[in-house]
Amino acid sequence: MRNTTVLISGAGIAGPALAHWLIRYGFAVTVVERAPSLRRGGQAVDFKGETHRTVLGRMGILDDVRRLQTGGDDIHIVDAHGRTLAVIPHEFSGGDIEILRGDLARLLYERTAPTCEYVFGDSITSLTETGDGVHVTFERSAPRTFDLVVGADGIHSNVRRLAFGPEAEFVRFLGHYYALVETGLDFGDPPKMYNEPGRMVTVGGPKAPAFFVFASGPLAYDRSDVERQKRLLERAYAGMGWRVPEVMAAVREAREVYLDSLSQVRIDRYSRGRVVLLGDAAYGNTLGGFGTGLAVVGAYVLAGELAAAGGDHRVAFAEYERLMRPYAKIAKNGNAGAFLAPGTPAKIRMRNRTFRYGFLFGLLMKLTDRFATDIELKTYPATVG
Repeated sequence: MRNTTVLISGAGIAGPALAHWLIRYGFAVTVVERAPSLRRGGQAVDFKGETHRTVLGRMGILDDVRRLQTGGDDIHIVDAHGRTLAVIPHEFSGGDIEILRGDLARLLYERTAPTCEYVFGDSITSLTETGDGVHVTFERSAPRTFDLVVGADGIHSNVRRLAFGPEAEFVRFLGHYYALVETGLDFGDPPKMYNEPGRMVTVGGPKAPAFFVFASGPLAYDRSDVERQKRLLERAYAGMGWRVPEVMAAVREAREVYLDSLSQVRIDRYSRGRVVLLGDAAYGNTLGGFGTGLAVVGAYVLAGELAAAGGDHRVAFAEYERLMRPYAKIAKNGNAGAFLAPGTPAKIRMRNRTFRYGFLFGLLMKLTDRFATDIELKTYPATVG
């Protein structure tokens, strides 16, 4: 087999999932991650439908994922007096299987660490393709050459920037931001969601102790600057009713805040030469509940095509593109921001009716199921299933 050494940027979900398969197929894998260690905690992520369960089963982790699942909670949409207006069933918000992102990342890391090289606290600084590989320089490590490089490093992908061009050329902002804040809040069960036009806050449940979505123009901030992110949230939620002042008081005392945009990646090809993109780096982040499933299925397809092609990246990348681009259309066409934080009172009422009337909810569930299963999975060499 040719092209057996692979560098993956990103140790979240997509990167270790790809490493799992590549190691099984006989590739030598290195994963580089900017963070100093594996990222723990984080919001809940979910898997939907037979396609996702099949891939988890073939990975041999379905039972472990089920063992670690959160169980899911119905979310009560409340008015300014705390009265329930509608209920979002956990089947919608949490899919078939819901698991904390940190638990899934740890599971994938533990499965791959014995046979995969992980380099934490480092980042790629340049990629130079040669006739038979990619010469890579790093912030801290010595330069190395790999046969292939994979960008599994999220919506703000460093690999995409280095290999394809500036983020602004490929990432389209959708007019909403979301935030996850670790707080000591406990408003009791069940989790509660409150809306005012263009703003949503949910307290409780596995997404985070406090989960925000709000409409906004582009915001300038350093994603490592927690205090700046707190101020942006306070400005966005100033004057909001219900118990939001209590929530914002807790935000001011929080140690960790994660604020990011809802954005789509618009890119003509997932690969360029010996470099290929996977997960949010390729498909985008629209907070529609499909990102983790897309990443895990994409890892299965990309690794499988490389194995089937005997490491011929030209053949494998082309087939990966052919299979995944139609499946990833949900990330291209979706935007959960307008659904979670409708822009007018009438749109909020219309959204709430979706969950009050069973036939509307049934149609919505059928639509999400169709998106989640809209790919025919191949059985690749050495796949266990």
